[in-house]
Amino acid sequence: MSFKLKTVILITACAFTPVAATLAAGNGEPIQPIPAVRVSNPAAVELGKMLFFDPRLSKSGFISCNSCHNLSMGGSDNLKSSIGHGWQKGPINAPTVLNARFNLAQFWDGRAADLKAQAGGPIANPGEMAYSHELAVNTVKTIPGYRSAFRKAFGSDEVNIDRLTQAIASFEETLVTPDSRFDRWLKGDKKALSSEELAGYMLFKDSGCVACHNGPAVGGNSYQRMGVVEAYKASSPAEGRVAVTGKDADRFNFKVPTLRNVELTYPYFHDGAANTLTEAVDTMGRVQLGRKFSADENARIVAFLKTLTGKQPSFAMPTLPPSADATPRPQPFN
Repeated sequence: MSFKLKTVILITACAFTPVAATLAAGNGEPIQPIPAVRVSNPAAVELGKMLFFDPRLSKSGFISCNSCHNLSMGGSDNLKSSIGHGWQKGPINAPTVLNARFNLAQFWDGRAADLKAQAGGPIANPGEMAYSHELAVNTVKTIPGYRSAFRKAFGSDEVNIDRLTQAIASFEETLVTPDSRFDRWLKGDKKALSSEELAGYMLFKDSGCVACHNGPAVGGNSYQRMGVVEAYKASSPAEGRVAVTGKDADRFNFKVPTLRNVELTYPYFHDGAANTLTEAVDTMGRVQLGRKFSADENARIVAFLKTLTGKQPSFAMPTLPPSADATPRPQPFN
């Protein structure tokens, strides 16, 4: 099969989903600028920010949401796979939380429908925060400062897992990275990109990469098989979407990751196997497109990808409310 035909097949497979069709109707380019965030409940965002950084939602009192989704490191942890309770090593690379609001679902296999559903997963996962929803709620209930914050956010001081995860999601929905140099180019600033970066974007489009990496997040809006043209030998046991659907056809299908801020979110792929963008571009060319990029072509695509780094979230770090006498104390690793 020719490279051109392979590319057509890939584009056809992705481009006619309802999501992609809607996104493609924007500015004539397959990628759209990051839209502005509208906050409807500032108090819920502030509460969610506190909970996002609070390690008391974990059994050890050591791990917070920010541990694996470090907002000083592109919303990821730059590890091949994250370290959880008792120094357990996770089976999969932690995706960035930045711009996650644009994903069609959360986690690599899409098992959480939205950010609210995702927020509850790590708390109760024995390999991650190793608590339970009941214990997390009971811990937060004992902290007077949190009761006050829940009252401001939700109209009463009732603490439950629905409100707790909604607050975290409200904060995460604000974690977008607008105004990248590529966004400025899309909006008409033709001096925002160098000739090499623009050539990299054109190669990115012409090679078929935009078949899956499109929309405001430059990905995140479809599931695709890892290893379309050439088998991918993963170092992770994760098998992707099949874990959710039970359909063998979904084996090794993963949610396409966002390429926003990709220079910050190494290592790459669900198994964290590619340490650099150069490696990632080479691998994706071979296993997804059946193409071996030359060193110059690779460098141009990498140069383009680095223009997708936007303004990082900026906010005052929260001062967490102190524990009360009744607040459960951390339980040591065992």
